[in-house]
Amino acid sequence: MPRRVRLSLFLAGSMIGLGTLAVAAGARERDPELHIPLPPRSVSPHLYVDPNGAAAVAVRALEQAGRPGEATIVRRIADQPASVWFTDGAPGHVERARRLVAAAAAARRTPVLTLYNIPYRDCSGHSAGGAPDAAAYRSWVNGLAGALRGHRAIVVLEPDAVAQAVRGCLSEERAAERYGLLRHAVAALRLAAPGVRVYVDAGNPTWIAAARIGPALRSAGVGTAAGFALNVANFETTADNIAYGNAVSRSLGGKHFVVDTSRNGNGPAQRGAGDRHWCNPAGRRLGPAPTLRTGHPLVDAYLWVKRPGESDGACGPGQPPAGHWFPAYAVALAK
Repeated sequence: MPRRVRLSLFLAGSMIGLGTLAVAAGARERDPELHIPLPPRSVSPHLYVDPNGAAAVAVRALEQAGRPGEATIVRRIADQPASVWFTDGAPGHVERARRLVAAAAAARRTPVLTLYNIPYRDCSGHSAGGAPDAAAYRSWVNGLAGALRGHRAIVVLEPDAVAQAVRGCLSEERAAERYGLLRHAVAALRLAAPGVRVYVDAGNPTWIAAARIGPALRSAGVGTAAGFALNVANFETTADNIAYGNAVSRSLGGKHFVVDTSRNGNGPAQRGAGDRHWCNPAGRRLGPAPTLRTGHPLVDAYLWVKRPGESDGACGPGQPPAGHWFPAYAVALAK
């Protein structure tokens, strides 16, 4: 059963990169079908690592506790750029985004943000929630877009939102509203912050067939986005994601994509009972490090969207809620 994204509530850091076909600074490509200029492909080749991310905080705590061996292991996570998640409309989210991009710019690095606040998020799953209504979501996105103005960044837009709409967990009316909100988000980010590249989440290879997800991505505005994102918070292999992404891309006129490799180093868990396939499954490993050079012309980057070491949900005894730091799992992933 396809894994849904687990909410990350204490997120910072970032990572992502762009592929080997980067064009010169300031140059623009055009959407092959809509003939609309897309955001510049050139971003800083260096990706921003938030010094206050959960893994970095854990490293400092372990060192202070006199546990240098564990600190060294967790540092394998802390030293890598990972996405910063924006998950609700709590006061201060716009200022948090503004500080993030300013710090990244000062360091001459590119931050990655994940926006995860769509109404009816996660269809009553572990990460249920989101903006209370469409108007609140538009306002939330507009505020974040304004915070990014004048900066370069990568945005992964609404993990699971499109795939869940295709899967049918929303009414027809709510699904149509969702596609409209995603189109609004793509447009708002592009207009307010033309240096931002937006990737609309497209699920993973085991969830929705490429022939079905392509039209849904079109409805969500992928035509004027930089592309789509795969494998967020998932464990499917990089090779399987590339094969699937290439198939989806063909249905979208050659759109590029990015792959979350944060925890796919040992591939997916064997399918078993219920949540255990996707929720903190044992035996998983960190995947390929974030990189701008994937060696695949359509793959703009391997990135760590899901922050390794943060729980997928309280799916078993002693497991913390979604998005909370899970020390034992972090060590297992990185060991």
